[in-house]
Amino acid sequence: MQTLRQNDRTFMEGASGIHVVNDKGERLIDGPGGMWCTQIGYGREEMAEAMAEQARKLAYFSPFNATNSTASHFAREIAKRAPGDLNNVFFTTGGSTAVDTAIRFTHFRNNLLNKPKKKIIISRQKAYHGSTYLAASVSGKERDRLWLDKADHLAHFLPDVNPLHRGEGQSIDAFLDEKIADLEEAIQSLGADKVAAFIAEPILASGGVIVPPEGYHKRCLEVCHKHDVLYISDEVVTAFGRLGHWFASKDVFGIEPDIITCAKGLTSGYAPMGAAIISDRLIDDVAGRDAAFSNGYTYSGHPVSAAAGLKSIEIIEHDEILEHVRRVTPIFQGRLQELRNIDIVADVRGMGLMGCVQCSEKGKARGDLGRDYEIGALIDQECQKRGLILRPIINMCVFSPPLIITEAEIHQMFDILKEGIEAATSLAKNP
Repeated sequence: MQTLRQNDRTFMEGASGIHVVNDKGERLIDGPGGMWCTQIGYGREEMAEAMAEQARKLAYFSPFNATNSTASHFAREIAKRAPGDLNNVFFTTGGSTAVDTAIRFTHFRNNLLNKPKKKIIISRQKAYHGSTYLAASVSGKERDRLWLDKADHLAHFLPDVNPLHRGEGQSIDAFLDEKIADLEEAIQSLGADKVAAFIAEPILASGGVIVPPEGYHKRCLEVCHKHDVLYISDEVVTAFGRLGHWFASKDVFGIEPDIITCAKGLTSGYAPMGAAIISDRLIDDVAGRDAAFSNGYTYSGHPVSAAAGLKSIEIIEHDEILEHVRRVTPIFQGRLQELRNIDIVADVRGMGLMGCVQCSEKGKARGDLGRDYEIGALIDQECQKRGLILRPIINMCVFSPPLIITEAEIHQMFDILKEGIEAATSLAKNP
């Protein structure tokens, strides 16, 4: 707000492949992949044609008491790829409304099961689940929560799961045990009769690409089911190929959640859409009852968005993009790890085609907040000068490029990132 109406915003006016073009005609690698979402890359003519064809045939229908074959087909294709018995797809407008839908359904089910007090959602520090009121209430990014109201009575937050901040001399195994104990103790102290669900991103994306210790999600799921607490896996970022699989919950982390939320890569960012995917078991609990789940949106199951999603799935399969991601991941993660050798780099972490470089003035895990902001801004500026867009989150450089990125483009991206960090280091020492 301090610089309101003074910002000179960048206008993005074109894009192709992994590159975007600004209003000055400058071509830049899109490091964040839009906002974790441009899976198949920009400028796919077949996507434009599929959306245009659907718009010509049927641009919109009211989801209040009708459906459409394109949306129905898309729901079936999602369910076929989702793990276990997650076969019920509730379309939404994006990730935030998908999380809202998941939480509202959880509350709705508990009301019908005569458990009206079972409403608290356990989340985590650094978690991000959306910007609608309910989704924001279960989001744990501290500075996002400073000035906006939220439903505090519905949310409880667990301590940071980032292994970087474990106790001095503490092993990863001991840290993992501590994090599982945090969840169990929270459920017991709040009361299992009051805790409805645990919501977790497989990897905390906007929190800084935080990868919990191996085995974390499996053990959390066991704790949840022991106490009749639902497990909501927020795959808005990780689904549809970011880690080389349709969904990361089962194929990467070995769990079958009760509910999965997704968006972003669902349509490769070509049209807004999200979904809450709910298990048959939960649906069976409410089926046949004299009640209505009064949750939905004007654009639920939008046919043009559904056409975009179907075409995106087709392209991912035809171009073998999931296989490509798995093939280039070692190169991507290898180049990421090389950045550890730079003095101001405090940590690097990632998985699949997700990465984060955390910097501070002295290369410490925790630095001065003001200086961290300055360093992050410097790195962002120096990388943009060289043709790379990052997502700067204070002192963290976060990136998740389009999944079609080639080996050569990965090397180019990391070469620019390395130069940008080194240039920023020099400027920080000699302002």
